Formats: sequence, structure tokens, C-alpha cells
Amino acid sequence: MQSHPSPLYGIFWFLLSLVVSSLNDLIMKSLGHALPALEIVFFRFLFGALSLLPAVSVLERPNLRLHLLRGGLLFSGISLWCYGIQVVPLSVASLLGFTIPLFTLPLAYFFLKEKVTSCRWLATIGGFLGVAVIAVPSVQNFSWISLTLIAASFLFALLDVINKKVVRKESMISMLFFSALITALLSAVPTYFVWKTPSFSQLVLLFVLGLGANLIIYCILQAFKFVEASALAPYRYFEPLLASTLGFIFFQEVPESTTIFGALLILPMTLWATFYKGGAPMMRLPKKLFWCSFRK
Repeated sequence: MQSHPSPLYGIFWFLLSLVVSSLNDLIMKSLGHALPALEIVFFRFLFGALSLLPAVSVLERPNLRLHLLRGGLLFSGISLWCYGIQVVPLSVASLLGFTIPLFTLPLAYFFLKEKVTSCRWLATIGGFLGVAVIAVPSVQNFSWISLTLIAASFLFALLDVINKKVVRKESMISMLFFSALITALLSAVPTYFVWKTPSFSQLVLLFVLGLGANLIIYCILQAFKFVEASALAPYRYFEPLLASTLGFIFFQEVPESTTIFGALLILPMTLWATFYKGGAPMMRLPKKLFWCSFRK
């Protein structure tokens, strides 16, 4: 009699995806000291698309208009994220990334006509209060750079809603490949005007960054083979802890009290807004589309 695989396999793959995600942020922040954000985005998705070529055999007829829309949103979102993360501490960036489900909930309500309970609305409002605590340390010292990460999270949430509403018949490889290819093409022209020739070591890091974007998706899909998505949600708390540790080791970043207090609001409210049923259907993406926005 064949035994069922241990859920520990799923937890391992999910934690690995969070590690890769945090390392991607670390690489982007490190490269941002020498290369423009647009150039980092260009190389990241160029190498991401090239690394998928061996897996691309015969793609179905793609919906180019849809892929252009998704690529435009992805290009805008990842450019804002890459710019913001060069200035904002890694711990803050990781926490603001948690706002994606908070944006997804109202977007799903208005565009997908999904039912949302009052409890989930309250959780969303509570999460945004946590964002305000982080982004506005004081009235006199408004953290404008944090807005770039918040805007990026909004664009990623919009992209996830589009994925759920429209993209259902294309393979994962097709979605990943065209997202990376179109984002690389869209970033090629503006990269020309800010071009700085990267060194060999920087090219290696950019290649690792492109591989990492695809590896995140692979790890999450592997995790789903062993554990349900809702059961993995609490382990996302590991990501801001890891991001804070990496920020302290490599950039001597010490989380401020406002960051810690904001985390106490954002983390539980995000999980509540995402997974609280309350008589309404849970707003989550199919496994095939989960995290297709290449957030990091």
C-alpha cells in the first residue's frame, strides 16, 4: 500500500519559494546601486524568457492582446518595485508586498462581482491602516518612496484579477514565457536611454535574478502538490523575518518601531482577508494562475 507524501515536502517547497523571493529582492537592491532600475528589469525578464526556451516546444495560439495587457501591467509594476526597493528597507518592502491580497479583494468585488463579507472589508481596512503606519511615519516626513511599492502591489493585484477573469486556457509555460518576453521588450527601449554596461559579475547576478523569477513559480507549484494553499498561508510570516535579517546583514537596516507596529496590523489582516470564508466564497486564484504576476 502506497503511503501519502508528507506535508513537510510542501512546506519545504513553499519556504524555498520565500527564500528565493527574498534573495531576488536582495539582488535587485544590490544591483540598484550601480545599474538603473529599468535596466535591471530588462535583463531580469530577458534572462527569464531565455531560461524558459528549453521548455517551450509547441505553444498554443497565444492571445497577444491579453499578453500585451498583462506584460504592460507587469512591466509597470516590477519597474516601480525595483525602483522602490533600492531605497526602502527590505523589511518594509516585504511587508508592503503583503498588501497585494488587500488590493485584490476590492478589485474582485468591483470587476469580478464577488461577494465580500463585512468582516473581510474590516480586515482589508485594518491592513491598510498598517500600510499607513509604515508609509507615513510622521506628517512632516512622508515616505513617498513607499508609494512606489504600494502602487506596484496594486498593479500586481490588478494583474492577478485579470488572470482569474480571463486567462484559463493557456499553459503555465505559455503564460510565464510571454509575460517575461513582453516585459523584456517593453523595457528594452527605455533601457537604451539609461544604459550602463554591466560587468560580468553583474550579468551573472542578473541571470540568477531571471532564473529566480521562474524558480519561485516552480517551488509554489511543487508545494501545492503536497499541501493546500490555505494551509501554507501562515508560513508567509517567514518572509518578512527573512527580509529583515538579510537587510540587517547586507545593508545594516534595523526595522523601526513603526515598521514593527505596521506588521502587527498588515500580516494578520492580510491572512484574514484572504482566507476568511464567512459564508462567502474564498477569493483565491486557481493553482495554475497562482503568483503568475512575477512579483519578485
